[in-house]
Amino acid sequence: MRILGIDPGLRNTGFGVIDQDGAKLSYVASGTIVVPPEQELYQRLRDISSHLYEVIDNYKPDVAVIEKVFLNTNPQSTLLLGHARGAAMLSLAQKGLAVSEYTALQIKKAVVGRGHAQKEQVQAMVQYILKLNALPAPDPADALACAICHAHAAPLSQRLQAHHKSTLTVKHRIRNRRLIG
Repeated sequence: MRILGIDPGLRNTGFGVIDQDGAKLSYVASGTIVVPPEQELYQRLRDISSHLYEVIDNYKPDVAVIEKVFLNTNPQSTLLLGHARGAAMLSLAQKGLAVSEYTALQIKKAVVGRGHAQKEQVQAMVQYILKLNALPAPDPADALACAICHAHAAPLSQRLQAHHKSTLTVKHRIRNRRLIG
């Protein structure tokens, strides 16, 4: 499975692509979409979206993962981050990708083992897990961490969903027997 991770931002949007083959994770690509801050908001959102289309077309991921917005002390910053995240999610959806979301705490816990890890710790663990020759830049490292988190969480989530569906099917059969019998 090929996983595209996105760390949304209005100035810098990180992306990271990994392949998962069972428990083995392999680095494919990563980078930063840099948007000039002097542009109007709609132009910046358009640039994020068009660059993500290129990433998706080039690397053809099977699924996408994006970091959930956290509540910032500055409501204006949170709103602007939400715009960038929305542009990214729309791009992913328009390309037909299923999108999973994880909080920064979930991502850090999955990659570093601590939900309140520092950026440098995340970068170092991403480098270690993916066997990279150099420390990745902060935004691509966060995006790769999103993808790693999903690679670790998705199998458990799929098993839980399958179990939930089978439980509902059994309950449905029991309820139908009572109505018929």
